[in-house]
Amino acid sequence: MSVNLFGRRSALFLPASNPRAVAKAREAGADLVILDLEDAVKEADKDAARVAAVAAVATGWPCPVAIRVNGFVTDWHGADVEAVAGSSADFVVVPRVDGPAVLQEVLALTGKPVAAMVETALGVRRAWEIAESAAALIAGTNDLAADLRLPTSGRRPALQTALQTIVLAARAAGKPCFDGVYNRLDDPDGFSAEAGEGRSLGFDGKTLIHPNQVAPCHAAFAPLPEEVARAERLVAAASGGAQRFEGEMIERMHVEAAERLLERAR
Repeated sequence: MSVNLFGRRSALFLPASNPRAVAKAREAGADLVILDLEDAVKEADKDAARVAAVAAVATGWPCPVAIRVNGFVTDWHGADVEAVAGSSADFVVVPRVDGPAVLQEVLALTGKPVAAMVETALGVRRAWEIAESAAALIAGTNDLAADLRLPTSGRRPALQTALQTIVLAARAAGKPCFDGVYNRLDDPDGFSAEAGEGRSLGFDGKTLIHPNQVAPCHAAFAPLPEEVARAERLVAAASGGAQRFEGEMIERMHVEAAERLLERAR
């Protein structure tokens, strides 16, 4: 089984224990949906959430759908992985990945692509190794900020090195990568600004925690009309070697970047 995670801009998290949220997610228009068994679910609801997630992925979805299992050091991890293996989930999300071993184990047990959440300093340090085994990397910015002992205010600038490391590791391995969530649901301008910053860092998309964040996420990660128009002109003018184009020197790498942008726009 395989699912192409490239070209996806929005990955919407929701608690698998909340049937109303699951129903809303079907209509949200997200590129990916991730049914959560981990942080969004109370300990008392873990078993029920697992059953609900398996039932939910068995029905039709308009996009690829994943299940995020509990971490490998928890009491629920084994049962989660076993349940996902027998489910119709398109891929698995594993939290707090510090190395490739757990990904390889989950892949062997489920036969499904495994996306890794990089949420610790050790995970960032081993991001290159993790990316080799992962179907995608997801920046877990909340847990990462806590692990780095960052103050509650001004966290985003302090995460720049870690975020860029995750992007570099993903690109080196040829894997997609997604920025972390934005917690303030009543701040659409702040969300749009952070999503735009994520695109400028090189992320393919962003993880979300509310359906209202889907549309602004898509807008932030979509190529601007002027970018599309310039890419079309560049591709049309390309001669195959180094040349002058609209006052700049371009070569094959610029043509390939323009072609990727046009594909994304389509």
